[in-house]
Amino acid sequence: MAKSGQGLDSESVAAATVLKRAVELDSESRYQQALVCYQEGIDLLLQVLKGIQDDTKKCNLRKKISGYMDRAENIKKYLDQEKEACVLDGKYHKQIKIEENATGFSYKSLFQEYLNETVREVWVEDPYIRHTHQLYNFLRFCEMLIKRPCKVKTIHLLTSLDEGGGKQQQICGLKEIKESLRDHGVLLELEYSSSIHDREIRFDNGWMIKIGRGLDYFKKPQGRFSLGYCDLDLRPCHETTVDIFHNKYTKKI
Repeated sequence: MAKSGQGLDSESVAAATVLKRAVELDSESRYQQALVCYQEGIDLLLQVLKGIQDDTKKCNLRKKISGYMDRAENIKKYLDQEKEACVLDGKYHKQIKIEENATGFSYKSLFQEYLNETVREVWVEDPYIRHTHQLYNFLRFCEMLIKRPCKVKTIHLLTSLDEGGGKQQQICGLKEIKESLRDHGVLLELEYSSSIHDREIRFDNGWMIKIGRGLDYFKKPQGRFSLGYCDLDLRPCHETTVDIFHNKYTKKI
C-alpha cells in the first residue's frame, strides 16, 4: 500500500535533514560520523522511494540515492584502509560520541566489529555491576559473547562490591550468571575492588573499548511493554563517549 503524501513528506524532510548533516560532517573530515548519517539518510530515502508513483520522480530520486551510496562507500573504504594501517602500527584510536537519547547502540552494534572467532578471553572492568538493571546489562553483554562467531571461554569481571542493602542481591545475581555461563562452557572469574574507578573492556585479539559510563549507558525504558525494553538498539541512551584502541598485546586487568 502506498504511503500518504503527508507520510512521504515527513520522511523526505527527515532524510534531507540527516543528509544535510552528513554533508556537513563530510566537509569537516569527520568521516565516521558522516558515514553513519549517510547510511541513515539513504535508508530514509529508500522508504520514500517505495511510496512514489511518478516514474520521473522515481528516476531522479534513484540517481540521488546512488550518489549518496557512492560517497558512503568511498568513505567506508577509506575508513577501513585507515583502520587496517593503524592496527598494523599499533596506534589505532577511534572515538564514538553517543548523543543524549540516541538509539542504535546495542552491545551488538557497538562491539561486533571487534569480535571474531579468534576471541577466547575477555576482561571487563566496571565498578557499577551492582543493581538489578546493571546485572542485566552485564548478562546481555555475556549473552552476546557466547554467540557466533565468538568462541569465548573465559570472562574476567572486576567490579566493586555494593556495601549497602543490595550486596546480597549483587552476589547472588553474579553467582547465577556464573553458573549459567558454566552451563555454556564459559568460565566467569569474579574479582571485587573498593578502589576501582576506570571502565574498560578488553578482548584478547588486541581490542580495548573504554566507555565513559561503562555498560550502564542505556536509559530506563518508558514501560515494560514499550519499544526498547527488549531490543537495546531501540533503547535511548545517556550521553557518553566510547574510545576504541588496538594494542598488539592485551594486558590482563
